[in-house]
Amino acid sequence: MKQKSIAIVGAAETTELGRIPNLSQIGLHADAALNAMRDCGLGPKDIDGVATAGETPVTVAHYLGITPKWVDGTAVGGCSFMIHVRHAAAALESGLCKTVLITHGESGRSGVGRSRPAVAPGSLAGQFEIPYGPMGPPTLFTIPVLRYMKTYGISEEQLAMVSVVQREWAARNPRATFHDPITVADVLNSRMIAYPFRLLMCCLVTDGGGALILTTADRARDFPTKPVYLLGTGESVETPMVSQMEDFTSSRAFRVAGAKAFEESGITHKDVDHLMIYDAFAHLPIYGLEDLGFCERGAAAGFIAAGNTRPGGKLPLNTNGGGLSYMHSGMYGMYALQESVRQMRGIAPAQVPGAKISVCHGVGGMFAASGTIIMTNEGP
Repeated sequence: MKQKSIAIVGAAETTELGRIPNLSQIGLHADAALNAMRDCGLGPKDIDGVATAGETPVTVAHYLGITPKWVDGTAVGGCSFMIHVRHAAAALESGLCKTVLITHGESGRSGVGRSRPAVAPGSLAGQFEIPYGPMGPPTLFTIPVLRYMKTYGISEEQLAMVSVVQREWAARNPRATFHDPITVADVLNSRMIAYPFRLLMCCLVTDGGGALILTTADRARDFPTKPVYLLGTGESVETPMVSQMEDFTSSRAFRVAGAKAFEESGITHKDVDHLMIYDAFAHLPIYGLEDLGFCERGAAAGFIAAGNTRPGGKLPLNTNGGGLSYMHSGMYGMYALQESVRQMRGIAPAQVPGAKISVCHGVGGMFAASGTIIMTNEGP
């Protein structure tokens, strides 16, 4: 992708976040999509590209009355939407379509119309992990984090600091689920879920959704919204089984996706003003900081504990409050992208003054996949 050749011109979340029992999963997709269209002054007839996960692009296009020329149904977990942005950029740049809508919606809490298929017995995970008794992500993600803590001597207190700092950001966000400050002691005294994860180290379970609209940079000037330009993109996958990671202390998919995005963007880490790292659990920002190259191996927990990522720190991280305190309907990547766009537009509730470059990094499954998007508010 050529730098700044593609722009995000529409971005919005669902009208409500949290508990939305009156909308089904497809209804949440539609609510977010219509809000994003309204944001940039478009209607369904103006969209000729559709990408989504959770639902299929067929269902979303039909529900909204769109007849697309390009579709993408890539579904690799929570970072699917970062990868959709990358694929949409390629489609737009090559002329396959002119205006792409990316949607997300999940009734994660209320379960209305939710489609979440069980792990098939014949799948790799169904044969080689599920028989040993894991009870979903909180138990599966303990495998790498325990190895990481042992290797680098990271304490539960340091892990808890991730949740504490993210709550500081959430306190500044009116749409966040939680606002009250918490301490390390609060985190460590919260209910044990699966060692070392306490309740406050685990993501929220909410309803909600979001949508993005992308077009070419030459058309972006015609929209009423402030364009957010793509600088670099990356994607990768590693394994559907967390037990088969190459290295429990580092994600190969993170390293490949992040390095590709930085290479494409032509920036250095010192150029980054704002960072979003998918945080379904407290350890993920630690892995992200290291695998993206912001910290040396084993140093990210100390970097966070030293206040570098909190409000006023040198590297503002997860400024919406993240999946730990903002919201998390199941596939969080869309909400991270939304916050990066808000920061680049200069309208975020906890706005980083003068921010010009944002890195948005996602995970899918248990380190199964990754997508990285680098954005800027400076035009071509």
